[in-house]
Amino acid sequence: MTEELFREDATLLRCEATVLSVDESGIVLDRTVFYPLGGGQAGDTGTLTTANGAVLVVADTRKHKEQLGAIVHVPVPMPVPVLATDADVSAFAPGTKVVAAVDAARRMAHRRFHTATHLLCALIPHPVDGCSITAGYARLDFHMSEPLDKEQLTAGIARLVAEAHAVSHRWISEAELDANPGLVRSMSVQPPRGLGRIRVLEIEGVDLQPCGGTHVANTAEVGAVVVTKIEKKSAMTRRVVLGFAAPA
Repeated sequence: MTEELFREDATLLRCEATVLSVDESGIVLDRTVFYPLGGGQAGDTGTLTTANGAVLVVADTRKHKEQLGAIVHVPVPMPVPVLATDADVSAFAPGTKVVAAVDAARRMAHRRFHTATHLLCALIPHPVDGCSITAGYARLDFHMSEPLDKEQLTAGIARLVAEAHAVSHRWISEAELDANPGLVRSMSVQPPRGLGRIRVLEIEGVDLQPCGGTHVANTAEVGAVVVTKIEKKSAMTRRVVLGFAAPA
């Protein structure tokens, strides 16, 4: 299994690690700061660097399809040049020591948008039926038929951001989740089972629900996020799209 350092500290951008395996899907490390695609959030990008200076550009991060608990760092297809020191995957044989570093700007965008989607959940008390969190936008699909107002939602998010609510996470047992099924807001993505515990994200006084993604530590860090679009996707689905406000 890959030790998931990002679960406890979303601000951690670098770590030392050892290559466990390499296959056609990419490189598996014993520990990583890279968040893998999941829960609607896009995977991290960045670099892996060996002690002798070989650099591999990571184009995506995903959970391994066959190795339970393993995280795959997907390299940019060679021979596409991205850095002058681009290295072949063969330089990253099992046992190689590397420094794993995520793209800091992309990670921060994911943290801001993911936290903003939780604020949106607090403003719209309906189940979520789909989501996508990227560095350029975020969207949530709500299971509802009522119309939504773009300006009101934008104002609501701004209010919660300005109130500077603390954001934290903790772990609960699967039995605790079973005793409180209302914590699960998503209809499309269920919390992972089998490890005996579930990670929950709490925005103090605003929202509490299972979530494994990366977030800011205070809603004030979300900054200027606005509702850019509201779509009626079906009779019972309303899609809300978020974006960063343009600089004044």
